[in-house]
This record gives sequence, structure tokens and C-alpha cells, in this order.
Amino acid sequence: MTYQWCPTTGVMEMEAALEMSTEAVTTPDGVTLHTESVGSGEPILFIHEFAGDHRTWEPQMRRFSRSHRCITYGARGYPPSEVPADPAVYSQQHAVDDAIAVLDAHSVGQAHVVGISMGGFCGLHLAMAHPGRVRSVVAAGTGYGARPHEVERFRGECDAIAEVIETAGIGAFARQYMSGPSRVQLRNKDPRAWREYTDWVSEHSAEGSAATMRGVQRGRPSLYALEAELAAITAPVLVLAGDEDDGCLETSVWLKRAIPTAGLAVLAKSGHTLNIEEPDLVNTLIADFLSQVVAGAWGPRDPRADPGAITGFS
Repeated sequence: MTYQWCPTTGVMEMEAALEMSTEAVTTPDGVTLHTESVGSGEPILFIHEFAGDHRTWEPQMRRFSRSHRCITYGARGYPPSEVPADPAVYSQQHAVDDAIAVLDAHSVGQAHVVGISMGGFCGLHLAMAHPGRVRSVVAAGTGYGARPHEVERFRGECDAIAEVIETAGIGAFARQYMSGPSRVQLRNKDPRAWREYTDWVSEHSAEGSAATMRGVQRGRPSLYALEAELAAITAPVLVLAGDEDDGCLETSVWLKRAIPTAGLAVLAKSGHTLNIEEPDLVNTLIADFLSQVVAGAWGPRDPRADPGAITGFS
């Protein structure tokens, strides 16, 4: 780090260019993504949810940039990232490729990956497809539409959501979506944060949001169909779930059992937007997890802890 004299404050200050930067990253298929980077140390890549964008990681960017290099970005379809017109370029695979492009552009070989919901799916897919690029994974609120008996129902809801966005407009959709069964918890806990989040959603691109809902959310494979691939993950994994986020809770328990290196933390009286609902608690859980990862203390489940046993006696 270098310092320079600031005539305004009269003190030596760290050069701003080394502290925080924004960069436009071009993906292999030519889509421009808005990225932000701040801090130094081991890199953490933050990947947002469907209703979020790069701004919704602010509590974590501020906390972890004190000790880590923190990178976040807007997914394709989320301004100021580019909004491609072709619906065919929105998919789970494109999301994974975009995350790798962001790491490459920032010269990051391996990163801790923290994702929520859509971003949590991306983090798990990164760990499956690119294990060498993933130091660890935090998957929060991850599981919508994953349970086999809910797949078709979820896909139908995705179609309905996309139609509302296109017919009623993104503003009307934002108010309805942010009052859903797993988001009223944020409204009840922190009305100011809920209003800010809702305003952010209303600023999203209707075209990009509808394409993301159909191509990424609706089109992604069920996690249950990837059990063998998930079981092969060797990176440490922390699964976070709200106990009132019913679309994710059971799948979060399943992920804990399916991934040998996974640990599970369930947040009481919490819904889907965990990092905004309970930022201090989530930050503490992530910080503790990262410290154990770095210390080599977060390994696979002890085989003696047989998930099919009760007491071990027979």
C-alpha cells in the first residue's frame, strides 16, 4: 500500500485507487458486466440473488473489505451491467461463465465465493465445475424449486413472475415480490431496508429480469439431480437458511447431508434476504467460517457421525 499527502485533511491517506475500483468486464460471449472491488487480502466474490444486484452486498463489502479483497458485480441483465436482448444467453451456465470471467478480469486465481439464492446456486455450480477456482462457498437461501415434487410448480411460478414483469411493469412487480412469504420478514424487522431494497428492484431492467427469471431461474437443473456432483465437492461449504424461508429450508438440510464438507446454520425468525435482514449475524457466521477455512479446521464430516444413526447403539 502507498500513501499520499492530502492537503484537505492534512494527513497521509492511502491512495484511493488502491482502495476501491469499478471495472467493466467483458464475458467470453461479449456481454459487459459492472464489477466493483475494494480492499486487499484473500479474495471474496459476492454473487447476488434474483431480486438483488451488486448494491445488496454493501453490508458485507464494508465488513470484509477490512481484511479481504472483496469483489461483487451485477449479473447480465442487471444495469449497469449490459442487458442482452437475446433470451438464449440467460442460463445457469452463462451465470457460471460470467463469474469465472469476473475472477479472470480481476486476476484472481481462487476465491471464497459467497452467494445468496440465485447467487448461491451459482456458487455451488462453480464448486462443481471449477473446483480449482473456489477456496470455499457460502450458499445462503439456496433451494427454490429444487425439491423434485416442486420443480414443475416452481417453473410455473417463474413463468407467472416473468409475465407480471412484462405486463404490469417492474415497479408493480417489485412491490408484490418484496411482500412475498419469505420477504415480509425483512419488512417487519427493518422497514427502511425493505423500502430501499424494493426501490432497487423497481430500478431493474424489466427485460433483463424477465429473461433471467425464464432462462436462469426456470431453466436451471434441480440440485437433487446433481447429488453425485455435489457429493464430490471438496471445498468447504457453509449453508445458511432462514427458518421461515420454506422454499429453501428443507433443501438446505439436504445440502448439508449431500455435501461432505458442508455445515448448516439456520437463522431464527428469518426469511430469504438473510444478508440484509440479519447483516451482523450473517457477517459473524461468514467470518467464523472463513477463519476456520484458513486454519484448515473445516473438513469433511467425520464418518463416525453417521446421518442415518440415532445414538449409535443397536
